[in-house]
Amino acid sequence: MGVRKLKPVTPGQRFKVLSAFETITASKPEKSLVAGKRRHGGRNDTGKMTVRNVGGGHKKLYRVIDFKRDKDGVPGKVKAIEYDPNRTARIALVYYADGEKRYIIAPNGIKVDQTVESGEKATPEVGNALFLKDVPFGTIIHNIELRPGQGGVLARGAGGYAQLTAKEGKYVNVKLPSGETRMILGTCKATIGVVSNGDHQLQTIGKAGGNRWRGKRPRTRGVAMNPVDHPMGGGEGKASGGHPRSRTGLPAKGFKTRSKKKSSNRYIVEKRKK
Repeated sequence: MGVRKLKPVTPGQRFKVLSAFETITASKPEKSLVAGKRRHGGRNDTGKMTVRNVGGGHKKLYRVIDFKRDKDGVPGKVKAIEYDPNRTARIALVYYADGEKRYIIAPNGIKVDQTVESGEKATPEVGNALFLKDVPFGTIIHNIELRPGQGGVLARGAGGYAQLTAKEGKYVNVKLPSGETRMILGTCKATIGVVSNGDHQLQTIGKAGGNRWRGKRPRTRGVAMNPVDHPMGGGEGKASGGHPRSRTGLPAKGFKTRSKKKSSNRYIVEKRKK
């Protein structure tokens, strides 16, 4: 994994840092595993803008990803590592022994022609999916389920990983990327390894057009608005507008929004870093 810095031939390229795409082995996706992805530009069914700062962007095809990894006992061979415009991580195309093809989140270090497995008999090697109760202590994991059979929902972004720290009865303790330690049922699945494309955070878009390609429209700062438009608006000159908050008045930067009565609070062993 790596990045490449462009020569400052134009103002837009002066600070641009892109992915080197050195691990990509295929340029076109598997036709049977893609679906259309329609954009709505932040509008609802009547055409009214309900989400601000959304619109435009390059056309995309959605790649159907196997987050459940439920092909237990069926070995699969990695045929290609591909780019996915819908996520920061790379994806791997897997051909299973029974003829089925699936995309999975590509872990760091996975190679073409490597064999991956899932289920109770799978070994704790990079790319294999195991039940948390079968994962050894201290193992680095990603694509973690919160409920058995739900499919992985945690640690799926580029460079993301969690670590299994303890086992207590039918639960295991997992330290998540946020720093939070949480109890998860041992019958939930997780994949061994770190998510690929860890250098994603080193990329620099370089110009405003880069965000427009991603479907992001310009965002007006709250302090630049009038008091009627935003709680932080108004004031003489460059007034900060008091405490930072959202357009609807919800405080930001330190204000806790998690409910004290949330049922899943009992599964949190240690809260995330402040």
